[in-house]
Amino acid sequence: MASGENVLLLNQIQQDDSFTQSSSLVTSQLQVADSTLGSVVTQLTQAISLATSANNGTMNVSDVKSIGNQLSGILDEVQSLANTNYQGQYIFAGGQTSTTPFTTSSGATTYDGDEDTNYLETPNGQKIQLNVPGDQIFLSSGTNSVFGALNSLIADYSTGTVDASQAISDTESLGTALSFVSQQRVTIDNSISQLGSASDAMTNEQTQLIAAQTNLMQADVAQVSTQLSLSETQQTALEDVIAQLNSTSNDLFSKLPQ
Repeated sequence: MASGENVLLLNQIQQDDSFTQSSSLVTSQLQVADSTLGSVVTQLTQAISLATSANNGTMNVSDVKSIGNQLSGILDEVQSLANTNYQGQYIFAGGQTSTTPFTTSSGATTYDGDEDTNYLETPNGQKIQLNVPGDQIFLSSGTNSVFGALNSLIADYSTGTVDASQAISDTESLGTALSFVSQQRVTIDNSISQLGSASDAMTNEQTQLIAAQTNLMQADVAQVSTQLSLSETQQTALEDVIAQLNSTSNDLFSKLPQ
């Protein structure tokens, strides 16, 4: 019985240990994703500041074009961040982790990843989200598209002559996209917190299970020792009985007529 319970305890201990190790690996990746999106937020905030300056109507053609060039640099930086690679895998490519997710050509940015969302299941059945597909963060439909707004603003300032209403609208779209990126970052932050809590719980459970396993094996050894001692006592008693029977038999045989 003790051996059967030990097998169950050992199995659970192994499951907890496996989850803890997996959790450590994916937490590192999520932390990279979170840090990357933090850098994206910084870049987009700077882009909005530049666009707002260009929209005030006081800049000459050269200054406006300069703003456009700076926004092109920000676009390149954001694309580089969106193509972040961690331990050989692109973290914003969905399930296509070996494929560079974003490319820009002729004023348009495309996504070559997919929509796959990965999860890690805890030993008690809880599922924790491990990624957010890149197009959901950077190319969401409507006014939430980071690359859409950036490419539009670059086009707005490329000639040095600003269509104020269009440029203001595109700047507002970039602001909306920035807020949307922050929302997606919250999803990743929540996953990091959930993984931390689950990992701590599994570590505590593992400690308790190891203690229970130790107690079980100690109790089993004591039981075996008791049983062995009882067997030895019974063996000694049996030997005494046999000795007595032999002694009695000899006495009886000595009294028989010869």
